[in-house]
Amino acid sequence: MAHQELLAFFIFAVTAAVTPGPSNVLVMTAGARSGIVGGLKCLFGVVAGMAMMMGTAVTGLGSVITTIPSLLVALKWIGSAFLLWLAWKVATAPPMRSQLGEETIGFWKSMAFQWINPKSWIVSASAAASYGSAVQGTVFIRALSIASTFAIAATMACAVWLVFGVALKQWLGDEKNSRVFNMFMGILLAASVVMIHL
Repeated sequence: MAHQELLAFFIFAVTAAVTPGPSNVLVMTAGARSGIVGGLKCLFGVVAGMAMMMGTAVTGLGSVITTIPSLLVALKWIGSAFLLWLAWKVATAPPMRSQLGEETIGFWKSMAFQWINPKSWIVSASAAASYGSAVQGTVFIRALSIASTFAIAATMACAVWLVFGVALKQWLGDEKNSRVFNMFMGILLAASVVMIHL
């Protein structure tokens, strides 16, 4: 990938990864409950899942999904239904005071979560279509270049959400604040689902 194209993709990747979405809500919640160290497992799981999805999209899955519109629609609706259920669970969760410091969603679950996250599918398919052919070399080299560049960008972007969650940790010790936070996170997660379908 030429330097200009790599920079363009990096900017795309940071923008796509930092905008509000289901994965960032998970990372922020992990930071609020478990702090930086505890939240890193969730963050790295999100990054690994998205990087793998990016690489897979470049190898051909992205073109399959974009050429069969009904498949993308089905994935969006199945993923959206799950995310709305998750939004309800987050919004109605008990106050965090009793859960602060507890284990949150870990590496493997947050990595697997990317494969049902509609935003992840849309971003990956778009990236593969827009930037996949700009990379020189074999399919493996192209997939590795896109995936590793996205991993670096997503780590930086998700770290912002993790730190924001950690900053809220003390505030969430109050039961009322915790309930407000849970409700807000549930609404934000549901809103991200609505935005995917606009």
